[in-house]
Amino acid sequence: MTGDILLGGLFPIHFGVASKDQDLAARPESTQCVRFNFRGFRWLQAMVFAIEEINNSSNLLPNITLGYRIFDTCNTVSKALEATLSFVAQNKIDSLNLDEFCNCTDHIPSTIAVVGAAGSAVSTAVANLLGLFYIPQISYASSSRLLSNKNQYKSFMRTIPTDEYQATGMADIIEYFQWNWVIAVASDDDYGRPGIEKFEKEMEERDICIHLNELISQYFEDHEIHALADRIENSTAKVIVVFAGGPDIEPLIKEMVRRNITDRTWLASEAWASSSLIAKPEYLDVVGGTIGFALKAGHIPGFREFLQQVQPKKDSHNEFVREFWEETFNCYLKDSPRLQESENGSTSFRPLCTGEEDITRVETPYLDYTHLRISYNAYVAVYSIAQALQDIFTCTPGHGLFANNSCADIKKIEAWQVLKQLRHLNYTNSMGEKMHFDENADLVANYTIINWQRSTEDGSVIFEEVGYYNIHAKRGAKLSVDKTKILWNGYSREVPFSNCSEDCEPGTRKGIIDSMPTCCFECTECSDGEYSNHRDASVCTKCPNNSWSNENHTFCFLKEIEFLSWTEPFGIALAICAVVGVVLTAFVMGVFVRFCNTPIVKATNRELSYVLLFSLICCFSSSLIFIGEPQDWTCRLRQPAFGISFVLCISCILVKTNRVLLVFEAKIPTSLHRKWWGLNLQFLLVFLFTFVQVMICVVWLYNAPPSSYRNHDIDEIIFITCNEGSVMGLGFLIGYTCLLAAICFFFAFKSRKLPENFTEAKFITFSMLIFFIVWISFIPAYFSTYGKFVSAVEVIAILASSFGLLACIFFNKVYIILFKPSRNTIEEVRCSTAAHAFKVAAKATLKHNTTSRKKSGSIGGSSASTPSSSISLKTNGNNCDETSGKHRPRVSFGSGTVTLSLSFEESRRSSLM
Repeated sequence: MTGDILLGGLFPIHFGVASKDQDLAARPESTQCVRFNFRGFRWLQAMVFAIEEINNSSNLLPNITLGYRIFDTCNTVSKALEATLSFVAQNKIDSLNLDEFCNCTDHIPSTIAVVGAAGSAVSTAVANLLGLFYIPQISYASSSRLLSNKNQYKSFMRTIPTDEYQATGMADIIEYFQWNWVIAVASDDDYGRPGIEKFEKEMEERDICIHLNELISQYFEDHEIHALADRIENSTAKVIVVFAGGPDIEPLIKEMVRRNITDRTWLASEAWASSSLIAKPEYLDVVGGTIGFALKAGHIPGFREFLQQVQPKKDSHNEFVREFWEETFNCYLKDSPRLQESENGSTSFRPLCTGEEDITRVETPYLDYTHLRISYNAYVAVYSIAQALQDIFTCTPGHGLFANNSCADIKKIEAWQVLKQLRHLNYTNSMGEKMHFDENADLVANYTIINWQRSTEDGSVIFEEVGYYNIHAKRGAKLSVDKTKILWNGYSREVPFSNCSEDCEPGTRKGIIDSMPTCCFECTECSDGEYSNHRDASVCTKCPNNSWSNENHTFCFLKEIEFLSWTEPFGIALAICAVVGVVLTAFVMGVFVRFCNTPIVKATNRELSYVLLFSLICCFSSSLIFIGEPQDWTCRLRQPAFGISFVLCISCILVKTNRVLLVFEAKIPTSLHRKWWGLNLQFLLVFLFTFVQVMICVVWLYNAPPSSYRNHDIDEIIFITCNEGSVMGLGFLIGYTCLLAAICFFFAFKSRKLPENFTEAKFITFSMLIFFIVWISFIPAYFSTYGKFVSAVEVIAILASSFGLLACIFFNKVYIILFKPSRNTIEEVRCSTAAHAFKVAAKATLKHNTTSRKKSGSIGGSSASTPSSSISLKTNGNNCDETSGKHRPRVSFGSGTVTLSLSFEESRRSSLM
């Protein structure tokens, strides 16, 4: 139709072209288009309807008539380029300005804009050509993301969202239904390849696997379709994602129908989500339940009536209407070129049409007015061009978009000027929707999620809206699906399963299988201390430090906190033992204080004994610090308290034992010995020995102080223990104590034959043996135990060694004091002491005489035998003069008898003791 301003149109009135081998034996003929596309014809009608509305409008482009030149692309690049060349050629002729040479009444004005094409592959080819002349092209159905490249496609625009969003939306749907094993099929063109490429990237981000990735075309040979169907049938994936148009996917659907493969779920891109080629009742057993991405439906007032008014007689200039009529009623109009082909036998026989048939009484996709999607986009494209022309028409000089803010002349409008105006278009249409193109010249829109279901009335295919995809929403909130409306495979409400492996139950995780994709896995039970509380967990979550996993590894429970408690039986038993030790030691100290003036007490150096008993009380008491919940202060106190207490105890024993040994080994107590071993010096030595231990503890606490520590290494239990800070510090503390004990043992062993009532050297030796056995056993036990048993082992060692010292050193004396008072006399002590002294003297004399005889025998040459000699010593009561208080032990040497007497005064005896 002619007009003042001409618009071009490219629509797929046919689905394809006839396959014909051009052998070039004769002049090549134009390929023939086949298979009429009713939906494509409706899209064309939407453009025509929009132009007629604009021409009849008094507000939009008044006194300006829009015309159109519309071509059939046959869904093929070659046909589309033929039509585009006519647009470009006319514009080129007009640019030469040949009016002065030619005054043709039938002159066709330049095409200032093109509406179309439908397929992305077709639009890509057309856009390359139109872009050379800056002729604006507004597509209503080409969604390939490649077309957003404005450096390559300078004049391309569209009223449909890009596949950039659709691919993301399809991946979101797969993730929403928790599928991870799918098949991807794409058309082998500029629509399918970029779409599926973007889809693959989205799937990788979501760790979803594509089992098969296939390309398809409507021009595939039968064996190629069969091979593709074999691979799909043998695949374990149950969801098939298809980025293709209806003509490309139709051969595969037919093969799937022939094989009756009904256990697959199809996910359709916008290009075939509502295709009349596939949405047929006979295909529903295979494609029923398809989830499709469809454009948001629009409303075109009066369009339904316009579609019903189509008639061959009214539109005699429109060959598309005539063919539509023939295909709808399966007949031929008079003088139709297709009738001649029928007579030649190239097509099946059809009756003649009258042209008066009632279009409303037939079922045809052309009149499917329920959801206008592509038709609405074509309608919007025309109105966008008209609005751009209106902006040029109403432009005020000085406010234009061109050089020096000038305006274009509507009567001499050129395509590049319309393109400039379209890029700045921003208006509100008659439906109240704001229309504007973004920086990529795309009209932003949203998708509707549809589900293919069978109508209960006539068995036809209905597209049930089950959700939407909002491009502008935040990530994670773009997809909204009402699962209750979906019928899977046409009848089921249960979401189909399309995973490489079965979901892992809670308490397990997905384990990798060698040489298999990440979506194929085996379920592995979570390790101890880890859990998973949901199905199909990728990893097990580690329980917090204070928790542990249950038996099924489905949740974590709080660990039991353990330490050597005052309330547990073991802690109570140790505490009772420590208290008993304190009580016994205090009792012994009480006995010694009560009988402080008796010979036994005096003979044992009562002042050092008091210090020794006090240190034992400290030893028993220090063990109590190891019981109870460890705190920082108790951890820093308990080891120094135990170490200092024991060193004080061992120091007292060492000093007392060594003093007595030195006194008795010195044959006659001299003033030097008495001065050297005075009481003050004894306490000084005890202080010095203890001071060394104190300094060890100070250095330890300063450099690496112990602290409370929660040990989480043990399953199900948290042991609260003390971190000693420095094992070396503890080693020095115990090592120094053992060193003093070893020296003490040496002196005690050396003095084991001293008077029994006087030093109890044998018992001190035993006590030191017990001490060594306990602490030598303590070292491996300490490092091989854990938790509260570490404290228990040390408490046992402290108590055992403390009881050993108390029992061996004091129990015998307490027994004599309390139960054998007859032995607790000065005479008993004197007899024992004197007897020991004379034993030593007698042995020394005997040794001296023997040595002298040997010397004289060797000098005089005598070989006479030495008369036998004997030494007899009596120390019983009969040899002690109780009245005089003097001891006269008798010592016999051979035939002679020597009687010696010693008188000990109280003052001298005391000094010795």
